[in-house]
Order: sequence, then structure tokens, then C-alpha cells
Amino acid sequence: MERFLQIFKVKELRNKILIVLGLLVAYRVLAAIPIPGVDAAALQNYFNSNQLLGFLNFFSGGGLANLSVVMLGVGPYITSTIVMQLMTIIFPKMKAMYYEEGARGQAKFNQYSRLLTVPFAFVQSYGFLSLLISQGVIARPDTFSLVRNVIVITCGSMIALWLGELITEEKVGNGISLIILAGIISRLPSSVGLAFASYTAQLLTSYIGFIVIGLLLIAGVVYLNEGERKIPVAYARRVRGTKMYGGAQSYLPLKVNQAGMIPLIFAISVLLFPQFLAQIVVLFSPTWGLRVSDFAQGFVANQLYYGIFYFLLVFVFTYFYTAITFNPEEVAKNLQQSGGFVPGIRPGDSTEKYFHGVVNRITFFGAAFLGLIAILPIIVQSVTGVSVLTISGTALLIVVAVALETMRQVDSQLTVREYEGIE
Repeated sequence: MERFLQIFKVKELRNKILIVLGLLVAYRVLAAIPIPGVDAAALQNYFNSNQLLGFLNFFSGGGLANLSVVMLGVGPYITSTIVMQLMTIIFPKMKAMYYEEGARGQAKFNQYSRLLTVPFAFVQSYGFLSLLISQGVIARPDTFSLVRNVIVITCGSMIALWLGELITEEKVGNGISLIILAGIISRLPSSVGLAFASYTAQLLTSYIGFIVIGLLLIAGVVYLNEGERKIPVAYARRVRGTKMYGGAQSYLPLKVNQAGMIPLIFAISVLLFPQFLAQIVVLFSPTWGLRVSDFAQGFVANQLYYGIFYFLLVFVFTYFYTAITFNPEEVAKNLQQSGGFVPGIRPGDSTEKYFHGVVNRITFFGAAFLGLIAILPIIVQSVTGVSVLTISGTALLIVVAVALETMRQVDSQLTVREYEGIE
């Protein structure tokens, strides 16, 4: 508690937090401004019946549910970042820029991601509007109105990205993550109110079970997010002139969940693809477009097949993205160049194979847990039998991860000021 109160005693840190809160409020205001021609009742019914769009609403910071000017939120930027990281596998120059050029290369990489956000926002806004028009959620506009809305939504995505970067510059949390967190928290009062409104004495056991599952899930998410395998690393002694260097002991931390939220985003993109494909097919063949749309909606409605397929997608994509972000060959090479080695393991190829084996083993548990988080709403509804009692493991994972990261950054700033003698 004393550590928390200390935040408000430091003027500079207090001002940073107030600026971040102000920027988040500005984003929430934009998220409440809808685009023209929205049927609020039809929109609410459609989102309640579509779990996939409900998931994407997280990444829009709650703006998608209102069809606001920032309805896509930071989603296009997340997509462009994923595409850029995939390009490091295909193009050696991109890989060298990201991994070998240091801070300058990563800054250039991030700039390319921002530029790529614009076409992604344009395409995604047109796709969403076409989907919602076909479902009768919004009235079919004329060409000028459609183009205007697409441009407005694209600009809204860039404003969301800009606000996120302004928040990041204050160094009290990641701006993109905090925008997503704000969207989740904004939905909490209505969810709690709905749960209380539907409460009856017969459902007491279900509500108690819901609370127990929620607490266990929070503990599991914290364990997954903080869990890591520490690989011991030793450094050989080297003599330079009259001085001796090296001989130190350290460790290399390998996180259980190195992929973070990205596998869930990959999986949901695959599940949404048939619905967007139907909108494209309908332009050429209305009959086939209707068949593709019916197939997609029927598949999502089948909770068993949908849950199994969703779990497998998350599991596979966790391994896939971990392979992208963690390169055992590069790690083994850098370790050898710095004079480090894993005790009992020969430097070079043997160290690379060792890292491969360790990462594959710990990723298995991370992938399985992420998969369970993805299908948790289906499991909870099956256990409790109450549709209003749904725990989104994805939302909890975001909240816990963002809260822990923000706490670390704030604590580091407090530590620096204590070291400098500022109270």
C-alpha cells in the first residue's frame, strides 16, 4: 500500500499517470461516437449471437460493439505487426533489419508496420461494413456514404495508434495494451449488472462455481504469464593484458508463454476468414456466397466442433509463433560469441539442439493452456448451464498481462527515483 501511495508523491510520475488516464478517456469518447446509419438494437443482437466478433471487440478497445469511428481500434496495427514478423521468415533482409541492426533496425521495422496499418485498416473497414450490411445491421448506403465511412474508420484506426504511442512514450505501460484493457474494463459494469439481474436462489451453486473457476483461472493466468525456465549460463575466463574477464554465472530465462496473445489473434483470424470469404464470393455468385455464409455460421453454432477446432488452431499457432520469435540458432550463436555456454552442453550445434528441446517442451504446456483459455466460455457455459455466466480467459489474460507489465514499469521508475534520492 505504501508503494502505491508513493506513486502520487512523485510529481513527475503522478503527471505521467494523469496524462495516460486523459488519453484513455479521449479514446473512450471516440469509441462512443458511432458512424452514421447504425441500428443499435440490431447491432446488439448481432454481437450477442456472434462470439468471434465479441472477441475482436476486445482488440478495438470496445469500439467495434458501437460501430464507432474507432471501431477497428488497434486491430489493423496488430495485423500489420504480425505480417511484418512473418516477413522476417521469408525475406532475409527483413530478418537482418529486425534482429541484427539493433534499435535502429527495430525502429525502421516499426515504421514499416505503421505504414502497413493504413491499407489493412482500409480493407478491414470495408470488409466489416460489407458483412454488417449483408446482415441488416446497418442500412445499405450509397457509394459516397460507404467510401466516407471507410475513410473515417481508417482515420480512426490511425488516431487509435497515435494515442497508443503517446501513452507508450509516458513509460507507465504499453499504450496498445492499455487501450485494449480500457475496452475490457468498460464492459465490466454492464456484465456484473446483468449477472445480478439474472440471479435466482436456484442458481446459487452455479454462481459459487463461477467465482471459484474465476479465481483459479486468474491464478493460472498469472502462473502462465510469469512462468519461465531458467537456463544456467557460464562465461569462460579470458585474460586481456593484466586483467581477467569472465568466469561469471548467469541464466537465460525462457518464458512458458513466449507467444503472448498472438496465437489467439491468428486463430480468430482463421475462424473469421469464411465469413469474409462469403462477402467476396457473393459479388460473383450470390448462391455460393450464401452457402459459404451458412456453412460458417453453422460451424460456429456447433459448440463441440467449433471448440475443438479453435483449441487446435491456438495450439498449433503457439508453436508457430514461438518458432518465429525465438531462434535457437541465433541465441546459440550469440552466446558462443560472448564466451558463454550452458554447463554440460558443447557450444554451437549441441547448444542449439538443447534450446530446441527445452523450448518445445515448455511451449507444449503454454500452448495447451492458451487453448483452454480460448475455449473457456464454452466450458463454463456447459458446466454452469447459465449463458450469462461466461468467463473470458482471453480478457483475463489481457488484464493480468497488462497489469503486471504496467506495475513493472511504474515500479522501475519509483526505484530509479529512490536511487536518485527523490521521494
